[in-house]
Amino acid sequence: MRTESVLTAAIAVAVALASIATTPTAWAGDGACATTAAARYGWGPPDRADEFDDPALPGWRVYDSKGHAGNGRRTPAAVSVAGGQLSITSDPWGNSGGMAWNPGQLYGRWEVCIQSAPAATAYHSVLLLWPDAEDWPVGGEIDFMEIWDPARQVIEYNLHYGPDNRWEHAEIPIDATAWHSWAVEWTPEHITAYVDGNPWWTSTDPMTFPPRPMHLCIQLDNFGGDTSSGGRQTVDWVRRYPLT
Repeated sequence: MRTESVLTAAIAVAVALASIATTPTAWAGDGACATTAAARYGWGPPDRADEFDDPALPGWRVYDSKGHAGNGRRTPAAVSVAGGQLSITSDPWGNSGGMAWNPGQLYGRWEVCIQSAPAATAYHSVLLLWPDAEDWPVGGEIDFMEIWDPARQVIEYNLHYGPDNRWEHAEIPIDATAWHSWAVEWTPEHITAYVDGNPWWTSTDPMTFPPRPMHLCIQLDNFGGDTSSGGRQTVDWVRRYPLT
């Protein structure tokens, strides 16, 4: 199943890239990610954005808790802002970081400009939508960029749904150590994942969609195992758009 998903996604992106000449010019301020879904599809101005110019991270809840599944800790010391960019690091002792952009909304579009450095096998780089009600798994979860691969060369999409945590999975080969814009569009009819303005996966069964408002989270998660070489992910900006 994973092999077929990789082939399907790779073909879809190749086709989309072939038509990139028709893509509108990127908006000023797109920084490290010159090609975005927002510019290509005319999403208009965001209703919320962060260019990471304020180290206080207003509007964000920075985690201070046990790590994913109890592995290590999520510590504010792993999160920093400098030079207009956000960094989340992980260390050889199992400590890592994450943050949530509350409150969320029911349906919408989110886009993030991010690069993920190679990391120890325990550390997964993730962009996701999480339920405002904190009622996972019933409230669902949309992982529109999840990287298990320590070399950061294979990216996953995972849609979690239902009380027994079922999920829909896809993956795409791409070098995530370079800058890319990753986006998700969530409507009543579909959930579509984008990279650099190109759609690469779409979910179309509304019965699997989150039932309530969701908010963006940026995480570098410790899934257990080797943490010796640590890890890092860097974010240039994040933006949220309403459906129009």
